[in-house]
Amino acid sequence: MDEWLDEMAELAAREGLWTPGDTIIAAVSGGPDSTALLHILHRLASAERLTIVAAHVDHGFRGEESASEAESVRRLAAGLGIDCESTFIDMPAYIEETKMNAQAAARKKRYSFLHETAVKYGASRIALAHHADDQAETVLMRILRGTSPGGLAGIPIKRTEKNVELIRPLLRKNKADILRYCEQWGLSYSYDSSNGKRTYFRNVVRLDVLPYLANFNPHVSEALVRLSELATAEDDWMERETKAVFGRHIMLEREGCQMTRKALLDLHVALQRRLIKLILNCVGMETETISFDSVETIRQAATESAAGAWSMDVGSGVRFVREYDKLRFIRVEKAADTALSPGGYAYVVGKDVSRLELPEAGATLTFEELTPPFEGKPASRREALFDADLLEWPLTVRNRRPGDRMQVLGLNGTKKVQDMFVDDRIAPSLRGVLPLLVDAKESLLWIPGVRRSRLAQVDASTNRVLRVRAEFAQTDDFVPE
Repeated sequence: MDEWLDEMAELAAREGLWTPGDTIIAAVSGGPDSTALLHILHRLASAERLTIVAAHVDHGFRGEESASEAESVRRLAAGLGIDCESTFIDMPAYIEETKMNAQAAARKKRYSFLHETAVKYGASRIALAHHADDQAETVLMRILRGTSPGGLAGIPIKRTEKNVELIRPLLRKNKADILRYCEQWGLSYSYDSSNGKRTYFRNVVRLDVLPYLANFNPHVSEALVRLSELATAEDDWMERETKAVFGRHIMLEREGCQMTRKALLDLHVALQRRLIKLILNCVGMETETISFDSVETIRQAATESAAGAWSMDVGSGVRFVREYDKLRFIRVEKAADTALSPGGYAYVVGKDVSRLELPEAGATLTFEELTPPFEGKPASRREALFDADLLEWPLTVRNRRPGDRMQVLGLNGTKKVQDMFVDDRIAPSLRGVLPLLVDAKESLLWIPGVRRSRLAQVDASTNRVLRVRAEFAQTDDFVPE
């Protein structure tokens, strides 16, 4: 079986499973798979300059059977001259206390112990004994439950968790190979009686579903493993493309991130879906909680036919908001701390004020008095000119209040501020903080970038002009020039 050494060393080098000098914690249950794993790692240790430590968890599910397995692991490690860390966990009591699913609870406690052992020994890797048959079962289980193309990749040969890399050196070996290895090296191992119980979905797949499918394709397991390898490579490429798109088009904010609608719609639908999932993950959602329906709802909300202003709670404290041509992904619990949060403010502006900072709106207003002769018109919609002698002083700069209306220049009567915001496609999240300039009688004079009233207009008889300019820190997010 020396070919195993060459194959394992070549696989490790190709996949980057370890580097010379590493300490590796080998998770050993006592069954044939983990027994073979510990043995092959021990044989490789000298040539690869590895330090191997065995780690075993007795979950307390099977009484004497579990205790016997723990003892057999300790004997195996001792016979190989390998340190062994083992622990007993009363899983039935833990499950009763937490009401968790038995398999999920066992995995959580087992991995917690493995990570603790890695910290104790300064290990950078934890080796797990998953093999090709496990991979085939996993892929089929995901297909039956419903999965994305990424889910077809199955079990990764390595991944990082809590600053430690989980590696699976046996993932390309099937069960028959492993059993032959144990037989030829005379390795004794335990048999877990729970593996024969059909109360677990994986056992049903292994004992019933795969044998039935083998009637149609005797090599169904190999086909599923091959599918996982193809999906892994393609999933890796798609993830890289998605991250590149994220870097080009996503603007990070304190409360989340945003992008333009056009940037999303210009992507292939496959990249749209992956990018939305990556964004949601970036703003705090766990990948497994992101549903297909949520992703599709967000995709459809970005289309031309969807409402221009719309929002939805995606879950996990994340909200998606469409604000016309902008798509925002917001961590709701943090939004209240940002300068864009709706909140009341009002600043009195006397004749001696020349500059006013508005942190609530991320804006600055400047006030400048001009004397004849006057030149030109306002440079943009962010500038307004008033006849200073016709103004009712003092002025006030404040945010919107219910019922606000303006006598709009060029129109008869008055118009609601809310309607003006809608007409000018002002983002709903900004409507509560944009500054409004009002006079001492609470008559609305000007909304920077939106509208100017017909009050205090400058004409040939004007002697003094008040020029007011607005500057916004986040230019693109606020109002047009």
